Amino acid sequence: MKNRYLNSMVPPVILRHLKKAKFLGLGLLLIALVYSFVMSSAWLVLCYGLALFLFGMQCIEGALQSAAGGRLEQIIAKSTETPIKSFLFGIGATFLLQSTTLVSLLTIAFLSTGMISLAGGLAVILGTNFGATSGIWLLAWAGQSLSLSPAALPMLVVGVLLGFIDKRLKVFGQALIGIALIFLGIDSIKDGFGAFGQIELSDIKASGISQVLLFTLLGFLLTCVLQSSHATLILVLAALAAGQLTLTQSFAIALGSNLGSSFTTALVGMLSSDRNGQRLALAHLIYNWVTALLALILWLPLTFAVGAIATVIGMHSPLLQLALFHTLFNVLGVSVFWGIQQPFIEKLHLFLPDKSPKKQLPDGAEAVHPLHLHRNMLKSTDTAIHAVHQEIEHLTTLGLEVVCHAIYVPNAQLYTPSSELPNPARPLQLDVQSLYEWQIKPLYSEILNFTSKIDIHANKVQKKLTDAHINAFHVVEMVKQSKHLQKNMQQFLNTPGTSIYQDYMALRQHLFDMLISFNRVRSLQKQSLDRQQATEIFVQHTEASMSPHHHVLDKLREHKIDKLQASSLINDMNYVRRINSGLSEILINSQDLSLNSVSTTGSATKVIDTPNGVDKSDNA
Repeated sequence: MKNRYLNSMVPPVILRHLKKAKFLGLGLLLIALVYSFVMSSAWLVLCYGLALFLFGMQCIEGALQSAAGGRLEQIIAKSTETPIKSFLFGIGATFLLQSTTLVSLLTIAFLSTGMISLAGGLAVILGTNFGATSGIWLLAWAGQSLSLSPAALPMLVVGVLLGFIDKRLKVFGQALIGIALIFLGIDSIKDGFGAFGQIELSDIKASGISQVLLFTLLGFLLTCVLQSSHATLILVLAALAAGQLTLTQSFAIALGSNLGSSFTTALVGMLSSDRNGQRLALAHLIYNWVTALLALILWLPLTFAVGAIATVIGMHSPLLQLALFHTLFNVLGVSVFWGIQQPFIEKLHLFLPDKSPKKQLPDGAEAVHPLHLHRNMLKSTDTAIHAVHQEIEHLTTLGLEVVCHAIYVPNAQLYTPSSELPNPARPLQLDVQSLYEWQIKPLYSEILNFTSKIDIHANKVQKKLTDAHINAFHVVEMVKQSKHLQKNMQQFLNTPGTSIYQDYMALRQHLFDMLISFNRVRSLQKQSLDRQQATEIFVQHTEASMSPHHHVLDKLREHKIDKLQASSLINDMNYVRRINSGLSEILINSQDLSLNSVSTTGSATKVIDTPNGVDKSDNA
């Protein structure tokens, strides 16, 4: 069997060229960006604001990460432990900060640091949008808004000072700096889009559905430009109060501003957050757009409801009617999404699955999945047990290949052995741990899970499954021993011409010879006389090869190796000895794994206890 997992599929020369192309492309991008800054000062200010915005988010996330485990985490965890509490938390936070964007970004930061769950974050977003109605009610009553942006510079100064005054206050100071940078970033983005601020809304005229769509688009664009639905609503309220807008036009702009308010959250969340943060940013975007679409579909009933309620309670002010409309369509959105939160989260996980960690596998290696374990195998106990045996054979083959990888022997040598091993191919990488985590451990876990579903009627079958699991456990342990062995193999096989190099080359040859012998015995028919005799010879050879360490001590006395090299060599000889013992145990246990003398019937879906041979050590 040729190795499909560990050999590199991409030549090193091509990889080097790809890396060079990557750096060249990045350099050209930076040059183009600098050139665009020279050509457009507005673009420079816009990018500057976006950079401040992103860095502010990083500061907040860093502060929250440092605060994890403290009182802040307890408060947030307590406030978001149920959907209704999370919803109320979103309403309260938005009412206090009067910024849906800031609360949404903070929620993404909470989620990225693990302080709240995705379900809790989604409920907070629903509460945030509902709480945003408080802002427009305040604006409608007062006719003006209290902006938080002027507080950015004092917050920045106080945040820096707190870091110098007391280490315990440094986290709070870092959060203040992050919020200040976000506000400064918003101002810079506004300045970058300053030309849009002079649009006269009263000059735009349309009628019917085209009027609604046009002014919805206008509200969306204004909010994207100003980076604040608050600012958009100030313009709308002022124009409405002056008679420069009709009530219908103001409704449409308010609807568009709700769409635009999710734009920043989606952009920043996608660029600067982990996978859960990206899911929440997408959820916010979907929620706002679906709510807006429903409001457009139900435009006539909504506007009629606003007029009817206003007439009943005597609400004659168009400003308050605008606030009422804003409240009604947000209530509509919350009522639609509240009952489908869990299915919505599941869809988000499907659309944005977890990312695989980078550089976890050697070049050309692949994650491994079971080859023989299928759900339909559980319908018959005989079939299920046979599938387990086949999968353990698969696991054993992978384990042997990983051990070869640990001693820097090409895996093809396992299947076409030669009398002399090639020298280790450089560079020598430490990657057995990655192979264990991506190939051995997942496959072992799948075997355990599958076996737990097999219905056992006979003690003899239970014994065979136990022996099979013990074999799987030995494979896992062999890989773990080889992980430790690889560390010194990498170090000393990089020093050709030294005495310690020759010792490790000999140790490498010895272990490989044992792997070849094991494979030969393993290829014989189980329970055959040849297999039994070959197993006895292999076990005897394994025991005979466990010679004492006197030759290592002799070399130490002769100053051919130093004391550190001697201790490393003795330790690694012990690792090899344990691997050899594991190979012997696998062959001995395999004598009783045949199903020829066992007959079982019935379904295979009952849970049984797994053997004690469970991988508990080394962070399994």
